[in-house]
Amino acid sequence: MSTEAGIAPFSEDRAESIRMVRDSAAGIADGVARARALRFSLPGFSADVWRQMGGLGWIGLAVPEAAGGSGLGVAEMCALSEELGRSLVPEPLIGAALSAALLAAAGEAEILPRLLAGEAVVLTAWQDRANTLTPCTDPSATRRFIAMGAGATHFLLPVGDQLQLVEAGACEATHELTHDGGHLTTLRVPAGRAVGKAEILPALDRAALATAAYLLGGMEATFALTLDYLRTRQQFGKIIGTFQALQHRAADTKLHIALCRAAVEQAAAALDAGAGADEGAAMVSRAKARASEAAMLVGQACVQLCGGVGYTDDYDVGLYLRKAMVLAPAYGGAALHRARFMALSPEAEDA
Repeated sequence: MSTEAGIAPFSEDRAESIRMVRDSAAGIADGVARARALRFSLPGFSADVWRQMGGLGWIGLAVPEAAGGSGLGVAEMCALSEELGRSLVPEPLIGAALSAALLAAAGEAEILPRLLAGEAVVLTAWQDRANTLTPCTDPSATRRFIAMGAGATHFLLPVGDQLQLVEAGACEATHELTHDGGHLTTLRVPAGRAVGKAEILPALDRAALATAAYLLGGMEATFALTLDYLRTRQQFGKIIGTFQALQHRAADTKLHIALCRAAVEQAAAALDAGAGADEGAAMVSRAKARASEAAMLVGQACVQLCGGVGYTDDYDVGLYLRKAMVLAPAYGGAALHRARFMALSPEAEDA
């Protein structure tokens, strides 16, 4: 894994841990057929697969062992998210991992074990408006943009550094279908049960970085499909991948993916190495800005490179662009994260 100056490379044991996490995804992240079958339905994901994820330790991958998790790092969570992104896995793992991190930090011991086991789905309802990195502090405010909220059993509401837990059945919820076939939930919530205190901003940064990694996995997969098409499709008696104009477009696309990978891996390594709050937030913002922008550029390029078939719903390339349209603004879009990077990064101040 690539690293920046001042960040030590991973040890062989740590690299093996990351490889094992990637390998563990093989049984679930095995193509987009399941995602295609579940889209535009509620809850939009499989309860059986969710329990399987709990059994594999994925929901608590980065939760300390003392709290019942696996005690692994940000790099492992990003590696897993990338593999899930390759197959557009619809289960709300990143949102639930955010909830697990907050519940563990608060010392909550009732719902957390059920969440980690895949017996409950707890999603964090932290925002009341779009394009923000600032959690809502009004306990009575309508909470918005909760991905795959129709399948939640509970919602976790941060109010400042206080956490409240609400059963899904007690909430007034509406669900709006999204371009990728998933949905976003809007909640009107009653007063919840106080479950303790936790800092939400560091946890949100980790969720943003995991989302960037998921987008990266999708970019890699759709680019691979596109290269296969360019190597087999013939026009004017030639393989179209031999046309220089298409080669240049493919090279530009690959560059966007490589820059995104470098940013995601460097941010994960920095957080695992204990980077300071501002430094870590700046690196997360750089990675999320890269991923949000690149996912759209790569998705659009791949659809266009595949020609007419790329625009059809039957061809999988379009599924990745639809997912990018939904996830690019999640946990802050490119412009918002670029502005935060400029505000926090010494590199930007020196430029």
